[in-house]
Formats: sequence, structure tokens, C-alpha cells
Amino acid sequence: MVRTPERQVAVFGAGYIGLVTGACLAELGHRVVVRDIDPGKVALLRSGDVPIYEPDLGDMIARNKERLSFTTDLGETLDGAEIAYVCVDTPPSASGDADLSRVWSVVRSLEGAEHLRAVVMKSTVPVGTGTRVRAALDEAGLSHVGYAANPEFTAEGSAVRDFMRPDRIVIGSADDATAALVAGLHEGIEGPVVVMDVRSAEMVKLASNALLATKISFINEIATLCEKTGADVEEVARAVGLDHRLGPHFLRPGIGWGGSCFPKDSEALRQLASNTGYHLQLLSAVIEVNNLQKRRAIQKLKDELGTLTGMRVALLGLTFKPGTDDMREATSTVLAGRLLAEGAEVRCWDPMARPAEAEPWTSTTRLATPELAVEGADAAIVVTEWPQLKEADWAGMAATMRRPVLFDGRNLLDPKEMRGLGYTYMGVGRP
Repeated sequence: MVRTPERQVAVFGAGYIGLVTGACLAELGHRVVVRDIDPGKVALLRSGDVPIYEPDLGDMIARNKERLSFTTDLGETLDGAEIAYVCVDTPPSASGDADLSRVWSVVRSLEGAEHLRAVVMKSTVPVGTGTRVRAALDEAGLSHVGYAANPEFTAEGSAVRDFMRPDRIVIGSADDATAALVAGLHEGIEGPVVVMDVRSAEMVKLASNALLATKISFINEIATLCEKTGADVEEVARAVGLDHRLGPHFLRPGIGWGGSCFPKDSEALRQLASNTGYHLQLLSAVIEVNNLQKRRAIQKLKDELGTLTGMRVALLGLTFKPGTDDMREATSTVLAGRLLAEGAEVRCWDPMARPAEAEPWTSTTRLATPELAVEGADAAIVVTEWPQLKEADWAGMAATMRRPVLFDGRNLLDPKEMRGLGYTYMGVGRP
């Protein structure tokens, strides 16, 4: 079998997607130049430091330093490049649509790069973006350059593993040669390659995240019903997940999903539908359930304590999920904001989070350990299921709290054990 030759790849964007894409392509034997417009970020990467926390990413970048470089210079990025990957972020705009300004900035910068063979869209974009990009490339004299959509399905905390051992590699392209070129970049990875048209590939990413979000919101709805009927959602979810048609994945009750993908992509898909004159009723309900779930946690504490004014509440975990330092759309931000609005004092702990120097975080107190965070507290909320919380000294912590009220927002801990230690324990969907 003849191995696909080493390719020269330009990656635009050194965020979560760009860094993982660039590092993994270098691991597969390609020469990769990653460009970012932030000089500070590029300087960090050149010094061997990684500006985000993602397991195995730093080691992979260090291991491939001969094939992987970082720059702010456009000419250096495109010099000899055969394939250009667009990996910039597409945040929501004021209208709710995806902000594609960074995407278009990259596309415009490719004018004159006639040596390119393909432009590959890794960024999450609305359906139909590929058609517009194709037209822009043609107008720029790059009609000979292929175009493909290659959506990412990596999860923060396992992104490197997800890239190297994917459930599927989706490639949307209008021509077989470009699809084959992009597929060849992934040689050495075991996983089915699914080729389709560009618009379908663009929809796959949005639909996948919306369905995962739906499963979470669904089990949270069932959790609320379990609380009202005396059923245990953990037992319900365990049995439901054994059905091979459904599976156990994402049937985890909690206090809401966050992060860079689910909120943004769900809203983007809903906005895309609205722009066509269609109302996605199910997805709208999914988003509403998630928003309410965060506020229900505050109401539970209020019901238990009588008032939150003057109360000290500890938030245990701040990032939107364990295994990352990402605070984008984190549930903790909503909780902190609501607690402060109710007049509570907020103390918090997280091993990785780097909250912005802005409200609500400037009005909270950050502590180095869970034990210090709960000292003198009237209540604590498990927000992120960090493994450190499983190993914490909960017996000692109960003794230092003013009132040992514990809301386990991730059902991380054993209710009987916590109650045995003297806690007033509340979970999600547990009787």
C-alpha cells in the first residue's frame, strides 16, 4: 500500500479547533503552519507553552515541533501550502446569526495564493456558507482551488483522542478530487470517511450538537418529573440507556449544558430555521429547558434556606465541564450572577478555570481548595464534576460549614453517604 505523501498545510486560527487540527495533522506526518492574529498567543506557542488546557495537546505539539510552526505572518503561512484550513471561531452576532467576519477575513487573505489545491472549512458555519465561499474563491481567481467542508466533532477534554480516533470523518465537497485530497490527509486514522455534498456536511455538525443537547435537556425534564413523583432519575437513565436504540450517552441529568458548541450551535440552528421562515419548536424547547435548569438550582437553595440575602454560597467547579479550562457559556456564570443578584456572598473553587476579569467574577472570592471554599458557607453547589470533588474531605467540610446544605448539581456524590455526614443533600432528579 502506497502511503499518501506528506502535505504542506496552513491552519488559520490557533484556538481549540485550530491547535488540535494542526497538532494532529502534524502527528500524521504533514508539515503544518498555524497562523493567529494574536502575537501574544503565537509567542507562547513558539516558546513551547500552550495557551489552553487540553489533555495530550501540549505533548503532541512538542513531539512534532519539527513539522509544526506558529506565526502571525500571512506570507509565511501560505508559503508552499497545498491546503488551507479555516479554523477560526464563529460566535453569535447581535442578530443571533453566526458571526462569519473572521471566516471572510481568512477567505479574503487567500487571494493570490494560486498554488493552493484546496480550502477546507473546519469552522462551524451556517448551511449555505460553502456556496458563498466557493463564489468568493472564484471571484478571486481561485476557481481551480477545491473547496470542502470538514466539520469537527471533538469534545473539549478529549479533543486529541476524538480527532485521532473519530466516530466518523465527514467531508462535504462538490468534486471527488478535493474529497480524496482531504480524506488522504487523515490517512493513518481508523474511522469511516463519509463523503457528501457541502450543504449536508454543514448541517451534520449543527444537527449533531442539537441532538446531543436534546438528550441532556430531555433527561433534565425527566429529572424534574422524578423529583415530583419520587422516582430516581439515575435509575431511570441507567435502564433507558440500556436500550440499544437509545444508548446511555448524554443521558446525564445536571444543571445545564454550556461550552463553546452546544449553546452557540443550537442557537445558530434555530436562527437558520427562522431565517427560512420555519420555527424549530423542539429545539426551542431544548434551549428553554437548559436555561431554566440553571435557575432551578438557585430556587432550590432559596427554598431550603428561606432567603439567599446575606448567605455565603460556595460554587465547586466553574468550567463548563471537567478536563478543560474553558469558561465559555459556563453554568457557573449564571449561578454566580443570580446568587449575587439575590444578595448572597459567593465563594468559588476550580482547579483550571480562568474567569474573565469582569462581573460576576470580580464580585466573588476564589479559593485554592474545595475545603477553603466551603468554610463558613451556608450552602455549596457542585457545579462541575471534577474528580477532586469525589476525593474531597466531605466530613471535615461539613464541620466547617455554617449550614451543611449541599446541592449536587451533577449527581456526583452518594446521597446516603452525604446525608450520613450531616449534609442536607439535594441532587437532580433524586428523591
